[in-house]
Amino acid sequence: MSASNSPASRLTIDYRNVMADAIGEEHGLTPAQLDAIAGKVASEHERITAEHDAGGQKWMDLPDDTALADRITAFAERARGQYRDYILIGIGGSSLGAIATIQALANPYRNLLPDEQRGGPRFFVLDNPDPEKMRATLDIVDLPNTLINVVTKSGQTAETMANFLVALEALDGAVGKEQARKQIVATTDPKEGLLRQLADEEGYETFPVPPGVDGRQTVLSAVGMIPAALCGVDIHGLLAGAAAMRERSKTPDLRRNPAYLLAALNYLADTERGKAMLVTMPYADALFGISDWFRQLWAESLGKRLSVSGEEVFAGQTPIKALGAIDQHSQIQLYTEGPNDKVISIIRAGEYRNQVAIAEPPASIGELAYLRGAELGQLIDREALATAWALTQARRPNYTITTPVIDAAAVGEFFFLYELQTVMAGALYGVDPFGQPGVEAGKNATYALMGRTGYESLRDELLAGAGADSPYIAAPKG
Repeated sequence: MSASNSPASRLTIDYRNVMADAIGEEHGLTPAQLDAIAGKVASEHERITAEHDAGGQKWMDLPDDTALADRITAFAERARGQYRDYILIGIGGSSLGAIATIQALANPYRNLLPDEQRGGPRFFVLDNPDPEKMRATLDIVDLPNTLINVVTKSGQTAETMANFLVALEALDGAVGKEQARKQIVATTDPKEGLLRQLADEEGYETFPVPPGVDGRQTVLSAVGMIPAALCGVDIHGLLAGAAAMRERSKTPDLRRNPAYLLAALNYLADTERGKAMLVTMPYADALFGISDWFRQLWAESLGKRLSVSGEEVFAGQTPIKALGAIDQHSQIQLYTEGPNDKVISIIRAGEYRNQVAIAEPPASIGELAYLRGAELGQLIDREALATAWALTQARRPNYTITTPVIDAAAVGEFFFLYELQTVMAGALYGVDPFGQPGVEAGKNATYALMGRTGYESLRDELLAGAGADSPYIAAPKG
């Protein structure tokens, strides 16, 4: 991990309410438990650092690629003046990070703003191969003035390539094949793969998916930065924030390293206290997309059947996303009085980018007097504090991460924090946090059912059990 000129990390973590002092030893952790795992964390830190120094753990280097950020910024400046609409085609790690970044840092209604106020094209995502969403998207965009960005490392992702072929046909029909080639940018492997082959044949402009980096860790590469830059996000600020968190996380001391601290807290809560679920609950609409992005990162990285030594372990802590204060009116009832099997991670903003005063309540309704002189950001922040208190009173482990502001650097910090936290958690669980072998069975079955060559025997096996005569199928009669 190289030194950085980035500003200092600003996130704070308050984990008092995970500890036994606050919620009792039945559900809380003790300082002795953290002390006991500190040696393991330190040794795994040394291993991760050595692997990085030897050319591995390449995701750690992404904050340093300012040259790529310069290229993307220049590309985005041209495209923002040229296109009215932008379609991102990708799924999972190819779209979630971009969505999270834009949700955090752009106007939530930017697609509705007039062209002269929006500062770039309208943003649309084609991730699920849902025909209704596809049709609606193609009906609403201005195809002659639309940029299409298809994102897949290998070109093997069925959903992405199917959506791309549909959109490509529509674009060809609107502007002709020669012009369509100029309105497509492919983010893919720099050397190989089906999309690389197609891009080379058709002459699409391309940006690299970084070799040696899993898709769910590519948010700080061209995968996430192209959409962000097109929507006006300061991508250099993203990288600076990530570098700041990386610098802060150089220490092997789990109490001083925020990523290792969170990894240890969640791992111990799961394995020692039966907290098999992790709820990420920001109290800011802008940060809700980060919960969605983190959900994939935590689930795919840690949900593994086999340990690194080949033993069956069925590891992983189930991630859940929630949004404060909305989910105080839905999920919190379960979290405070249902099974005590969760850790709740609350995210607060020290201050919001806008202040909105609450109007004077009617004098005739005294019950609303408590809102007099208050402000919306104050209300939602007090609700975050109240939720932490209520969970603690119910002996439910919770911790709070606070960012002083929501800006590009803060979002970059969250991305690197959660990525390193996940890598260390994989080490503590004894599983490989890279790859997703559990996804492959479903992918192969899809290939077989769609008639892909080489999957004929699997297709026969799948269809043999697909009859409608099972006694366990409840279907309408007549």
